[in-house]
Order: sequence, then C-alpha cells, then structure tokens
Amino acid sequence: MAHPAAPLHPAPHPAPPDPRRWQALTVLCLAQFMVILDVTVVNIALPAIGADLALDRSAATWVVTAYTLCFGGLMLLGGRLSDLYGRRRVFLAGLVVFTLASLVAGLTGSGALLIAARAAQGVGAALLSPSALSIVTTAFHGPERHRALGVWAAIGGGGAAAGVLLGGVLTSGPGWQWVFFINVPVGVLVAVSLPRPVGAAPAAASGGRLDLPGAALVTAVTASVVYGLVRAGDEGWGDPWTLAALGGGLVLTGVFVAVERRSPAPLVRLGLLTRRPVVAGNVVMLAASGLLLAAFFLTSQYMQHVAGLSALETGLAFLPVAVATVVGAHLGARLVARIGGRAVAASAFALTAAGMALLSRLPARPDVLTDLEPGFVLAALGLGAAFVTATTTAMAHVAHHEAGVVSGLVNTGHELGAGLGVALISTLAATGIGAAQLDGFTGAYRAAAIGAAVVAVAAAFVLPKGRPPATDGPIFAH
Repeated sequence: MAHPAAPLHPAPHPAPPDPRRWQALTVLCLAQFMVILDVTVVNIALPAIGADLALDRSAATWVVTAYTLCFGGLMLLGGRLSDLYGRRRVFLAGLVVFTLASLVAGLTGSGALLIAARAAQGVGAALLSPSALSIVTTAFHGPERHRALGVWAAIGGGGAAAGVLLGGVLTSGPGWQWVFFINVPVGVLVAVSLPRPVGAAPAAASGGRLDLPGAALVTAVTASVVYGLVRAGDEGWGDPWTLAALGGGLVLTGVFVAVERRSPAPLVRLGLLTRRPVVAGNVVMLAASGLLLAAFFLTSQYMQHVAGLSALETGLAFLPVAVATVVGAHLGARLVARIGGRAVAASAFALTAAGMALLSRLPARPDVLTDLEPGFVLAALGLGAAFVTATTTAMAHVAHHEAGVVSGLVNTGHELGAGLGVALISTLAATGIGAAQLDGFTGAYRAAAIGAAVVAVAAAFVLPKGRPPATDGPIFAH
C-alpha cells in the first residue's frame, strides 16, 4: 500500500514560548510601576516642593501637569514607534529618558528646571509604557496572557496607591527630592535585567513609515484634552482656558480623522477604532481609571482637610488599598478566562459602587480602620478587576504589528480617565475641599457611586459576550 506523499509546504509549528518571559514580565512591570508611581507620588510632596523652591500655586500645579500632559499626549505616538522601530528599542529609549530626567528633577533647585524635567519624564514614560505592554501582549499566549495582563493591571492600580504611600514616607523622611532619586536605581536595574531576546523583534512593521501629520495631530488632540481636564479640576468647567482646550481638542479630532482617512500609512488605522473589543476595552479603562483616581484624590483630600491626618498617616492609609487593587486584578484575570469580561466588568463596577456608597457615609472625625478602609478597599478591589478586564478585552484580537498602537490607545484611555475623574470629582467636592467641610465630600462620593453603578449596567451590554480566545489564532500570525 502506497503511503501518501508528504505535503510540499508543511504547516509551520508555532515558535515555543520564550523561557525568560516571566522574568521579562517582572522587569517590565517594575518599569511600569515606576511610571505609574510618578503620577501620584508628587501630589503628596507638592507642598514641600512649593515651599523649598518658592513656587506659587500656578507653578506648583505645573509640576504635576507637565508630566501628565506629555505622558498622555505622546502615548499613542510611543505605541506606534514601538511597532515601527522595535518594542525593546523604544522601551529602552524611554527608560533612559525617564531615568535621566528623574535625576535632574531631584538635583535641581529651580522651579522652571523641575517643570522641564517633569515634562521630560512624561516623554520617557510615553515611550516606555505602551512598548512594555505590547511586549507583554506578544510574549504571552493563551491562558498565560490573561495571567500576565492581570499582573500588569495590578501594577496600574497598585502603583497609583503606592505613590501616595511612598510620597508621604519620603517627604516626611529624607525629603521630596527622593521621590525622584528613587527612580534612578530602579531604572538602571530594569535596563540591565531585561532579557535580551524579549521584545527584540521589530514586529511586522519594520518596513513601515511614521505618519508625521497624524502623529502631530494625535499628540495635539490628547494634550489639549488632558490640559482641559486638568484645568477644569483646578479652575472649574466655566474657565475660558478649559473651554478653549476641550473645544480645540474636539476640532483637532475631526482634523485627525480626515488626515488619517487620506494617509497611505496612517498612525492609527481607523478600522481599529470601530472594532468592538478595542472600543469597549478603552471605555472600561476610561471609567476604571477615572473612578480610581477620583477616589484617591477625594480620599486623600478628605483625610488631610477634614480628618486632620498628616501626609504620612494619609499615605499609610493607602497601603490596604494598594493590596486590594492587586488582589482584585488577580481575581479578575482568573475570572475573565473562565466566565468572560462582560460579567467580570459588571460585577467589578457594582463592587466599586458599593464601596463608594460606604465612603459617602464618612463622619467628620473617622476611625480610619472601621469607617474609611472598608469602603475604600471594596472600591479598589472592584477597580483592580476592572483594569484587567479593560486590558484583556482591548488586546484580545490584536495583530502583532498593531500591538503597540493599541497599547498606546489603552494607556491613553488610562490618562484621559484619570484627568476626567479628578476634574469631575474636584468640581463636585469644591466646597468641601475649600472649607474643610464634610458635605462636599459626601455629595462627591455619592456621585461616584452612581457613576460606577451606571457603568456596571452599561458593561453588561457594551463588552463582547463570552471568554477571550484561549489561543491566539491566525490573527496573531506575523
């Protein structure tokens, strides 16, 4: 009996996973932790920075805004650069910029130079963060990817909470300069510890080119919206500069869409922006980030202005919250793989709504452990799960050569959500913050609870049904 002829072109076997992928994940998460930490760590140190450098209120605000503006504005560009020129290369470039800028920020005695260094930190973070996420997405496959993205999501929420804690410890101890100096040894450790092969391939876009008009426009759009949201938090929604920035962002968005439709090599393929998983993942990220940063801002202000706690005591109160965010992300990653993102997101925001409702009942002189922590921890637990749901949903069906740009979209959603959450909640709580009165905080917490409940209901319809794919499938082929 004749044997059948062997096929002329046998199907290629998938490449075995890199044995150092978990080591790489640890190193990349350390870098992301450092970047997210710097979103909140400076807030606690800001009064000491302002006093030492003789900064007025406007200049002190720019110490925070310069970082947020460059980080959020350049994130999508950073993701596209990683697709075009190699994830590892762009990641390391961002790491070098961030680390050197941190050193300058700690050494400076000038307010203007500190603001410039913070802007440079934002540039480095915008290159580093989406590149790192795209490396994670392409290095892990199947169920392992859910676990890896769960760890990544935990870093996002836990890093923001740890920033409040670390800011209080360092400012009360060796001084505010150390909130920047601590990044230097971490940056060096990350640079020498990242396994060389991981992320080295430039994906499938090595022959592509950068859409410069699109890059300039999307940077202007995001920076304009971020600035408008930050300005709204400081000056109110009726401020002329707030309205001009938000209106300008809307106009520039229309121009960006028109330019991308005509571009032979668009920065963002517009088809991505119509795909349900990408849109739904970004909506969940926007809501989760907004609620988390709103809760952090509101609770830190309440503890210091109403409850009369010190910066260090406020920071220590955030420790259980950081742990809860990590636990929530871990549970979320496991549940997404079993029951799908829709049910997890709806449950996560329902938990958040319950936690915010408990916080709305805070007294003027609370016992931190019994009055504050239960609601705060419950909200953080839910939002930790929401973060991993957002990332897993958005990245579930992304081709390798677009992993960077989708990572940039997800991270941009995180920054826009943070700005929107703080702007809205500071407006709602303005009377309480200004007069150290409880009523403003109570109303703001209630509004956050209602917002989380609305998102919980919406998530049950917006997110795709079913579980993310257990294997990558052909869409992930180079």
